[in-house]
Amino acid sequence: MQAKHQSSDPKANTSCEQSALATRHLMTIRIVGTAIFEYQVQKTTDARIRLESLASMAKAQGDLTEVEALVVANVLANHNTSIQQLQGRNHV
Repeated sequence: MQAKHQSSDPKANTSCEQSALATRHLMTIRIVGTAIFEYQVQKTTDARIRLESLASMAKAQGDLTEVEALVVANVLANHNTSIQQLQGRNHV
């Protein structure tokens, strides 16, 4: 009797790799999404730095798509503009 190894099946390896990539991408979205939420709620410099760092690292590792990175950049830009507008209103 000879044992058959399933690892020789190229389809099994491909689907495993795709599943791992999908899981990694979803985990990245969860982590960056949580950082976006915290930043929008807390409105602190630390929360902003955390979001920028996580998004930058995820983008560099290829775990964040261009579109997702643009969403983060948009959140950072809009939030910064709204803070400046609020500060301007308080000083008038």
